[in-house]
Amino acid sequence: MAWVEFGVVICLFLLSHALPVRPPLRPWLVARLGAGGFTLIYSLLSLALLVWLISAAGRMPHVPLWDTAPWQRHLPILAMGPACLILGFSLARPNPFSFGGASDADFDPARPGIIRWMRHPVPVALIIWAGAHLVANGDLAHVLLFGLFLVFALAGTVMIDRRRQHQMGARWQALAAMVAAGPAWPKPVSRTGAALRLFLGLCLYALLLALHPAAIGVSPWP
Repeated sequence: MAWVEFGVVICLFLLSHALPVRPPLRPWLVARLGAGGFTLIYSLLSLALLVWLISAAGRMPHVPLWDTAPWQRHLPILAMGPACLILGFSLARPNPFSFGGASDADFDPARPGIIRWMRHPVPVALIIWAGAHLVANGDLAHVLLFGLFLVFALAGTVMIDRRRQHQMGARWQALAAMVAAGPAWPKPVSRTGAALRLFLGLCLYALLLALHPAAIGVSPWP
């Protein structure tokens, strides 16, 4: 039964990310929920399915694929700090190249923030999370779980680039060139806002550490 649950929740997770973002379903949902409501419900649904998927993997029969060394057990702790900071500096920020941001019309290529270093901060954070946990867990269920997320996030960056380039046309190339030509460390739109994003990223990291045993059933500490 554990394998059945694991397979079902994987299918639900993939469907929840494939169907709502495709036309004509997304415009239909946005028209009824509003852009903010769609983002909120989509995010909560994704989070709930993610927690269910991870907990289902924890209930799977343990089938070891490799032995883990002490350094591998420390890797998620070290990697999740940068991943949370990336999320803190990217969420609610205008980003015409990807998703998870505020109004794209407010994007200033002269002050792109974290977009100067990565067009897709949310998938990058997911890649860091999945890659670190894949290395730290050597059993079949977690290799399938985190390997799936790693491939999902890597493929997602390519698919999002293609979709955005098709939607934006020449504007995509122009904005990308302007961002790339800017300073390596662009000035923040607001120092207060940058400090708040840093604080939120650190709070997210602390919250994940605190809730990990209750939500996932495993202590994050080696």
